[in-house]
Amino acid sequence: MNQQVRAAVFSAGSWGTAVGKIMADAGTSVIMHARRREIADAINTKHVNPGYFPDIELPGSLVATTDPAAALDGADFLVLSIPAQSLRASLAAWAPHIGADTVIVSLMKGIEIGSGLRASQVITEVTGINADRVAVLSGPNLAREIMNGQPAAATIACPDEAAAHRVQQACHTPYFRPYTSTDVTGCELGGAVKNVIALAVGIASGMGLGHNAQAMLITRGLAETTRLATAMGAHPATLAGLAGLGDLAATCSSPLSRNRTFGTHLGRGLSIEEATAATRQTTEGVKSAEAVLALARAHDVEMPITEVISSLLHEKVTLDQAAAALMQRPPKPER
Repeated sequence: MNQQVRAAVFSAGSWGTAVGKIMADAGTSVIMHARRREIADAINTKHVNPGYFPDIELPGSLVATTDPAAALDGADFLVLSIPAQSLRASLAAWAPHIGADTVIVSLMKGIEIGSGLRASQVITEVTGINADRVAVLSGPNLAREIMNGQPAAATIACPDEAAAHRVQQACHTPYFRPYTSTDVTGCELGGAVKNVIALAVGIASGMGLGHNAQAMLITRGLAETTRLATAMGAHPATLAGLAGLGDLAATCSSPLSRNRTFGTHLGRGLSIEEATAATRQTTEGVKSAEAVLALARAHDVEMPITEVISSLLHEKVTLDQAAAALMQRPPKPER
């Protein structure tokens, strides 16, 4: 049990709430930062998050506040689960309250537009802390299933193995099994690119294409993710693991996945705006596709699925043209 270990979870969205519950169930003392007073009050008095999981009771040891300084006071871990594109501005406001020994755990799966930085890189740049104090948690983790106590696993990557083990201990429960790694780059790229591939799989499903087409996109999506990640220094085995293939499989196959759901809306003929309204939550693949493609070009890596999805999202091609572009590429050896 980890009663003396404290975690501040920012913020009270779907995945943040799920990880907060995991850590509380592991015996970690959890305080969640909520932007809205009514969410914090509901967590504290009714032990539910009405914005995301009104039907699931949260552990009594999980409390909430709207005060970032209070949340971070004495925290061993700062767990960040916010949209990747708002990380820089939000973290700049919270940084003065981060303790000298606090380990930051990123749950974010996106690439910052413009800079091309991964979340861990934005964190070190904004806070000035050493990369050894930044960990990444990534894997096939659909929040609703975890909130229901369904079995799941994830990879916790950090350059400092001891820090990774501390995070591992703080979130190990009978239903949640964390593994450790030092390959932060591989874990983050696996998590970011799979959202783009899930959009493609969702589009295929929405257009009525079968499991063969969807399996093709998943397999070739993993190939292009691995090409980019290894070009940027990741270990190929990471992309075959939980943060790579595992996350890709869950996100591409489940209707609980917001990226797949967004893609399905597009495949059925909805506009970007209509799909955004229908999905309601942040869809990182939509935001990150352009940034991922820019990374691919910078490293001279071919990523045809990402390229087609980026073109579709920016309305450079139609839905039919996008589908045709994926199928009409010249044949070549499988690599």
